[in-house]
Amino acid sequence: MLFWCGRPTLNTHPDEPASEPGVETPPAQERAKIAEKRVRVNEQIRISPVRLIDESGRQVGIVSVDEARARAARKGLDLVEVAPDSRPPVVRLMDYGKYKYKAARAAREARKKQHTVQLKEVKFRPGIENHDYEFKLRHARRFLKEGNKVKLTMMFRGRQVTHPELGREVLMRATRDLTPYARVEQYPNFERNLMTMILSPLRNQ
Repeated sequence: MLFWCGRPTLNTHPDEPASEPGVETPPAQERAKIAEKRVRVNEQIRISPVRLIDESGRQVGIVSVDEARARAARKGLDLVEVAPDSRPPVVRLMDYGKYKYKAARAAREARKKQHTVQLKEVKFRPGIENHDYEFKLRHARRFLKEGNKVKLTMMFRGRQVTHPELGREVLMRATRDLTPYARVEQYPNFERNLMTMILSPLRNQ
């Protein structure tokens, strides 16, 4: 079982050298880093001597690997190699099964909180009526509030392509109405019968 105390500990990230006493490593970060790597546990640890950290985060000092394993056995804990590249390697007493379970759960929760930005499209026509315009604007506003980018697409039909300024006027009107929620990432670009622009959501809306 792993406890955290405010006393100095070693940096126990497997890929980083151990830090000097007085530099603390938060257990949550440590759990995530160890869980991402395949680490040696108990009898898999063969190098001796090792620098031992006890279950409360205190440095025990440099001891033989046999003594470290014996301490772990007496306390019903595992001996886990947390900094194999240090000389000597750094090992720690912990309940490794419980440790991995907590790390996996923390990783799942972190993934749930991650947001993948998507590009949502909202289509207009040059002669759009006000009620249709407001309906589409609400969709664009919702997409931006959700943290997504919005592609505003103006579709021209037939002779409408000869008056692109009418479509541009609608797009710029939408841009002004969405100013509290977005910034312009790409200004209107006219190709064939389509005019498009891209808005990005503002942070800390």
